[in-house]
Amino acid sequence: MAEDRLAAAPTALQKILRGRRSIRRYLPTPVEPEKVRACLEAARIAPSANNVQPWRFLVVDEPGLKDKLAAEAFSGIYAGAKFAAKAPVILVLLAKPGGAAVRLGSKIQGVPFYLLDMGIAGEHVVLQAEELGLSTCWMGWFDYRKARKVLGIPGAFKLVAVMPLGYAETRPTREPPRKSFEEIVGFNRVPPD
Repeated sequence: MAEDRLAAAPTALQKILRGRRSIRRYLPTPVEPEKVRACLEAARIAPSANNVQPWRFLVVDEPGLKDKLAAEAFSGIYAGAKFAAKAPVILVLLAKPGGAAVRLGSKIQGVPFYLLDMGIAGEHVVLQAEELGLSTCWMGWFDYRKARKVLGIPGAFKLVAVMPLGYAETRPTREPPRKSFEEIVGFNRVPPD
């Protein structure tokens, strides 16, 4: 079975996929600008619906701005997200939803295509970071309104997520539990409920 062959001799990509973890403790070591650029370049070349490329990335690496963002967006009920401020870089994932054709298609299908596109571009960042020895954590638990205000994000942009980027203080080695292949895949039939 193909799954067994991959498990026995994983490819370089499989190793990256299996090794990637959401990291919540970062070293204060600065991230080299060329590595940040490589991550963002990986996102830039991602595919998108109708090639709209809705992604925009705001790189927050100035300590004062990062502290202000943390104080506002990671406070109160969002205090559990304060760990992100320890990373040397916080990427802010913004979307500028597509033109009329994509918006109409999204409405007809009931699927916000720009969010799918952002997921693809963001995962490109995550995987490139992993390959470069960096760590990330997708975050949606923060005060969006306060983050918009602190960062001066115009109304034309949708704030999708934030992502700390840096070197992990520690990396979990245990693979989290995953559903089996058979639980999630159905060939020519709907997968089991």
